[in-house]
Amino acid sequence: MRVIEFREALREAMSEEMRRDERVFLMGEEVAEYNGAYKVSKGMLAEFGPKRVIDTPIAELGFAGIGVGAAMNGLRPIIEFMTFNFSLVAIDQVINSAAKIRHMSGGQFSVPIVFRGPTGNAGMLAQQHSQNFESWYANTPGLKVIVPSTPYDAKGLLKSAIRDDDPVIFMESELMYGDKGEVPEEEYLIPIGVADIKRQGTDVTIVSFGKIIKVAHKAAEELEKEGISAEIIDLRTVRPIDYQTVIESVKKTNRLVVVEEAWPLGNISTEITYMVQKQAFDYLDAPIVRVVSADTPLPYAPTLIQEALPSPEKVIKAVKKVLYRD
Repeated sequence: MRVIEFREALREAMSEEMRRDERVFLMGEEVAEYNGAYKVSKGMLAEFGPKRVIDTPIAELGFAGIGVGAAMNGLRPIIEFMTFNFSLVAIDQVINSAAKIRHMSGGQFSVPIVFRGPTGNAGMLAQQHSQNFESWYANTPGLKVIVPSTPYDAKGLLKSAIRDDDPVIFMESELMYGDKGEVPEEEYLIPIGVADIKRQGTDVTIVSFGKIIKVAHKAAEELEKEGISAEIIDLRTVRPIDYQTVIESVKKTNRLVVVEEAWPLGNISTEITYMVQKQAFDYLDAPIVRVVSADTPLPYAPTLIQEALPSPEKVIKAVKKVLYRD
């Protein structure tokens, strides 16, 4: 199977859907003439023209609102935020318009729109450009929230998101755009709301999603050298969450560590912990352990970034704790 970059997988998903459906268009800052801030939309302006690949001013509230209105009138916009940190300017349109229109209109209107772009830490970008918003948007009824970790998942899930009749938040990472992975040339879709077991194991379940799942994989590789078998579950979507896949894994391993690049309060790992304890408490042989970011804005200095974020060493320590080996 061919190997392509994460950004190429996203580009293919958007381009294929735009060829398939003339109602689909891309709009955002630098998506056209500059080929995208991270070159995700490279070449798309040349193929589809300025009516379907649209550069916008630095005005997220404005172009998010245009996208919502276009979706209500039968189009299928893809709205790119250069980073989801900038989506805070547009959050009123995302939450109070896109997420609520179907309910408020009694089903008379749908909003088939995708808001996509990078989330979370991207190196030395400091506090205002390094925040995780997955749990923020996942807290909103009416939205679906996708956070893929591989090029294969990114393409299949983005195509499903574009075809969905409700608003979808699609979150990526600047640090993943150059990641390479196997992606079929033939068309495929991945259903929204289905987790994936990325690594089979017997001793402990590690649940994660997005780019931070690479930390879980590194930890699992080191643990294997010590004879510890870790099963890794990639949620892929955090609204809806595939609880059943997690619970079935915990029933097998009897231990759970949740790894997430987010602040401790009110995050996805808290929700996973609650649901597993509610539905599989009798299968747990140890308390669930979370590995999350420090409860502080992300620093600029690389040494402090490393200290604040989840790391393979922190995951290994958490696993040994639930195995009573610390």
